[in-house]
Amino acid sequence: MRVWPLLLLPLCGCGDTPLRSAWADLSRRLPAGDPIPAEAAEGATDGPALLHVRVGGRIAQAALVSEQGERRLWRAGAGVVVATDGGRVVATSGLREVLVATRFDGPDPLASPAELMDRPAEARRLVDLMRSDRQPQGMRFGVSVRCRLRASPLAGQAAVLLVEERCRAGAEGAHTNRFWTDAATGAVLRAEQWVGPGLPLMTVDFPDAGG
Repeated sequence: MRVWPLLLLPLCGCGDTPLRSAWADLSRRLPAGDPIPAEAAEGATDGPALLHVRVGGRIAQAALVSEQGERRLWRAGAGVVVATDGGRVVATSGLREVLVATRFDGPDPLASPAELMDRPAEARRLVDLMRSDRQPQGMRFGVSVRCRLRASPLAGQAAVLLVEERCRAGAEGAHTNRFWTDAATGAVLRAEQWVGPGLPLMTVDFPDAGG
């Protein structure tokens, strides 16, 4: 599954396409967050690729620091680190609740969004969670997350598919993740994802979306 960037940045000399128009319109309609604290932006304002991350009112730009296939590691200031696998966040650091690891039981259906329009799929994964203070009482290992995924064209924007993933994470409760994907390639443009209890959903915009 390829990852694509966000279109909240200016696009110059690239020409207009149905996907670009659809994604630019979506970006305008989604709410903006509060300004990022200066310390969270340090060291992440330049680089070949920037991941735009928002949790609640906090916004960070994270620079790509390592890449192995579809797994990528992104670092912002203030200790914020995000690991992605394709278009999915699989680990975090620097938040009060930390997503330590994600392990899938079988393939991730998000790898083929178009197939989810006709055949919704179920998936199960195990996640490890802990609080930022790393105290034993805040550590939860092997939390089972059971999900059902389905996709549909974004209203009025056929170039973008919206994948909704409705999940239950045991005692941590239910949540719904959303992934906006390129209908032609399956690339994830934006993810809105649960990354731990007691936190707002994390919104991630990937570099080069719609390019």
